[in-house]
Amino acid sequence: MSDSSQKSRTQFNKLQKRLRRSVGEAIADFNMIEHGDKVMVCLSGGKDSYTMLDILLNLQKTAPVDFDILAVNLDQKQPGFPEHVLPEYLSSIGVPFHIIEHDTYSIVKRIIPEGQTTCSLCSRLRRGTLYGFAREHRVTKIALGHHRDDIVETFFLNLFYAGKLKAMPPKLLSDDKQNIVIRPLAYCREKDINRFAAFKQFPIIPCNLCGSQENLQRKAMKVMLNGWDKQFPGRIETIFAGLQNIAPSQMLDAGLFDFAGLTRDTNPLPAASACGDVGTDQSAVVAYGAGLDILER
Repeated sequence: MSDSSQKSRTQFNKLQKRLRRSVGEAIADFNMIEHGDKVMVCLSGGKDSYTMLDILLNLQKTAPVDFDILAVNLDQKQPGFPEHVLPEYLSSIGVPFHIIEHDTYSIVKRIIPEGQTTCSLCSRLRRGTLYGFAREHRVTKIALGHHRDDIVETFFLNLFYAGKLKAMPPKLLSDDKQNIVIRPLAYCREKDINRFAAFKQFPIIPCNLCGSQENLQRKAMKVMLNGWDKQFPGRIETIFAGLQNIAPSQMLDAGLFDFAGLTRDTNPLPAASACGDVGTDQSAVVAYGAGLDILER
């Protein structure tokens, strides 16, 4: 093996270990997969879902709990969709799979006017079809391939366009309480997934329904975040950490924190104990006085 090939193999091994570790941590942190689970891995034919399936298959061999995997693809009858690609790939790696055929493409094109984005309706139709299949086949967990960048993008989409502090939870109970959705890639970076998929040479299937829409708000979020990532390395990691470190009492949602019920402590601690002995820190007193002086000018 040449030096360049050896270096490439070493880099891939490190990347693979990092992704597997991130998925393992997410599964453990949110108790995503339990003993006896039947996990439906939803495959779109994109890099994210291929990567998710690959890593879950590896973890299935080494995990301390036993669980089954069923790969599922929803054939939405998009024109030119290569129906043979996923069945051939899944058969080649020996994974049980099922192809659901449901012409959501025609429904979306009939309802959504030309030029408008189709993602919202398409995702609702897709979700409903997958939920129904999961109930019929006694699936206990539905695995989707959303990664860390998807979660951060969704947070800003909701903030900028819906006025909500809301993202994608790593684990979700559906509204009808019949399905649990998990996102094992929640801790994984998209750039790592891109590199992994390229090395593995997955047979990627593009989305012809919405992939060419340049006016998608999500694309704008991706451009914004990629710009931040280049200009301020580590900023995306900090934002993601913030989504895991929320202080409801420091926000303004009265439904999440009982601001109206706040009361003073009628038995306060002595001033020296509550505030500290200000006499022992002359510099703090001077700084405080200087601040007051500035405000009075």
